[in-house]
Amino acid sequence: MTALAWLWIASGAGMPHGAQYSLFPFAADAGRSSQAMAQGMAMAVWSAHNILLSFAMWWVMMVAMMIPAAAPVVLLYDRSYRTSYGSATPPIWQFVSGYIVVWGVFSVFAAVAQIALSQAMLLSPAIMALEMDLLSPIVLIAAGIYQLTPAKQACLRHCRNPAIFIARHHSPGAAGAFRLGLIHGAYCLGCCWLLMLLLFVGGVMNLVWIAILTLAVAAEKLLPYGRKVSLALGAAFVMLGGSILFGIQV
Repeated sequence: MTALAWLWIASGAGMPHGAQYSLFPFAADAGRSSQAMAQGMAMAVWSAHNILLSFAMWWVMMVAMMIPAAAPVVLLYDRSYRTSYGSATPPIWQFVSGYIVVWGVFSVFAAVAQIALSQAMLLSPAIMALEMDLLSPIVLIAAGIYQLTPAKQACLRHCRNPAIFIARHHSPGAAGAFRLGLIHGAYCLGCCWLLMLLLFVGGVMNLVWIAILTLAVAAEKLLPYGRKVSLALGAAFVMLGGSILFGIQV
């Protein structure tokens, strides 16, 4: 499922072709033509088709980015369920479904934000990156500050301690597995929602930036010193956003 999601993203996920994959395209917006912008805006109509297409793109992308970091929790749940209930088949798909439903809800808001920003002419038409030099560093700084907050660190602790999480929230059966997936997805969303909004900074269709954010999420959740990685990312985002905001060369 994740492999198919990445293939769809790599093919463009239904968005305009011809995208460029510079890391921070908002830093070099000036040369883009008004004709290209007009073409991009033509796709940003508030229609059911466009909203559904944008939602599908975001949901597939969230699955592709978040499932790798959630894999250890899924595997541990499978093992613990078999240990507790013997020959019973673990309701893995119910657990995963609950998890991705949470990111589906996030994808609705992200899709609406994308179309609204496009209609306001704040996104580039090719890779869907914020055009204005002011907005991008503000989002970077906000994401960096959130990385340092108690709320972020509390959610990260739940994601980094799957055994404790499963023991605390587990209940038997398919309904219990779905509920457990919802709870884990909620903690994961609380941990990573602003990191996902950074897609608007580097470009929603920028595969390099998508890969970097995916690795960042995996590193802070899976590495032994993930908490330090999270704090380092926060400091880096604040410094990068500040340097862009105040025109400091880094």
